[in-house]
Amino acid sequence: MSEVKRTIRITTEQHVMKDLPPVENFPMRKWSISISMLDAQGSEIPAKILDKVTYHLHPTFANPVRVTKQQPFIVEEQGWGEFDIPIVVHILGINGKPGERKFQHDLNFLQEKYHNDHVISIPVGPNKNPQLNKFLLESGSLPFDEGSNNSNGPSGVKRKLESSNGPSSSNQVAGDKNKKSKGAIKGNIDLEKLSNGLTKLSEDDLIVVVQMVTDNRTNEMNIKNDVDNGEFTMDLYTLPDSLLKSLWDYVKKHTGEA
Repeated sequence: MSEVKRTIRITTEQHVMKDLPPVENFPMRKWSISISMLDAQGSEIPAKILDKVTYHLHPTFANPVRVTKQQPFIVEEQGWGEFDIPIVVHILGINGKPGERKFQHDLNFLQEKYHNDHVISIPVGPNKNPQLNKFLLESGSLPFDEGSNNSNGPSGVKRKLESSNGPSSSNQVAGDKNKKSKGAIKGNIDLEKLSNGLTKLSEDDLIVVVQMVTDNRTNEMNIKNDVDNGEFTMDLYTLPDSLLKSLWDYVKKHTGEA
């Protein structure tokens, strides 16, 4: 069984209700909490990988346990006090405790809007949870190729190495390595050799490389995971030396490059 990581975003918005009198000298506020997630580029998208969210509000609220199944899983209330809210998100298609991920959310009134990001691990398999796999592909890669056994297309994932024209169908994610290196050396790594070595990897090995790059992504790295157009591109020169060394070690081990 493999695992992938995804980032869940909890967003809080609040403002003072000026038409209501203060309570114990604290102004009454209206607040809301919603749940979304981040894609591979760090953009906010609907958390389709979740089927419901459970909020455990302060016991002084009526019906303090709130369960919502509607995107973006909003809970709205009004009050004057700050408190921690246990939040349980439920992963689509994984029943019971294995599908639960729990967070302690700090409800505070320091800002009118703020968010907290949490990275979760999700068990995945080629034929285990097709609906979940389909939605996971909207936010990043999966560590296996299920396209060949899946007639529905979008929930499958294939990886190939192309020079510039990656496959365009929506169920393919191509590892398109930009060969901008031209003999450049960075961190004692010959980028041209690395680029050539990457083209010799098997599909399974390429999936591991894409995951390595995605897991170690920084703002300085010029990489793009374009699921819609079926392309994964990266400029090797923008990768940190430590990641380049890891990639080179992996390529040497799996291709016999020297």
